[in-house]
Amino acid sequence: MKYLIAIVQPDRLDEVLTRLEEKEIHLVTVTPVMGRGRQKGISEVYRSHKEAGSLLKKAKLEIAVNDDFVKPAIDAILEGARTGHVGDGKIFVLDMPECIRIRTGEKGCPAIG
Repeated sequence: MKYLIAIVQPDRLDEVLTRLEEKEIHLVTVTPVMGRGRQKGISEVYRSHKEAGSLLKKAKLEIAVNDDFVKPAIDAILEGARTGHVGDGKIFVLDMPECIRIRTGEKGCPAIG
């Protein structure tokens, strides 16, 4: 089991979610976040307004997957988020030692769904 955290441009979020759905990955948590990377606060144009300051708007996706879905999930995020420009984002892959479904008490791979 793996826990994927992806930070992507907010305007690419719908495309990433569509690509995940195509690969039968439906369980995703999305949070609007702010951050910076290599841009270091360089002003960027986003949906025709200039974003200034040291933090830029991003979308954070959190996805728990069984081992068979790790590569498809990463591929879907890459396909949906990549524009080829600085600021496309990052994917972090973490080991997930346990998952428990609160409703049923199921543990491990079956609890992910």
